[in-house]
Amino acid sequence: MITKGIRGAITVNSNTEYDIKNATLELLSEMVKANNIDKNLISHVIFTLTNDLNAAFPAKFARLDFGWDDAAMMCYHELDVPASLPMCLRVLVVLNCNDNFKPQFVYLKGAQKLR
Repeated sequence: MITKGIRGAITVNSNTEYDIKNATLELLSEMVKANNIDKNLISHVIFTLTNDLNAAFPAKFARLDFGWDDAAMMCYHELDVPASLPMCLRVLVVLNCNDNFKPQFVYLKGAQKLR
């Protein structure tokens, strides 16, 4: 078994706990569905948010709504690059998997332009 990363990103409507929660749950739901993620195989998860998002920790919603209690998770601010996409939440789910697993990256809403 090896580890592979699954990337995802979504734009958030506003800097509120409600909107960060909804964006987090929408993104993780699509990532779980696209990659058939078994929570028991998650090594760790890294969330980043642009500097204009600070009303909530996305990891909180992964724990509460997805039951990812045993996965190590951290939240960070994204590097503040001029002219980068604002109001963006990114995630990297690192999964223990077989060699032949092909990660399906998920980019939603305004983050689709990152692909």
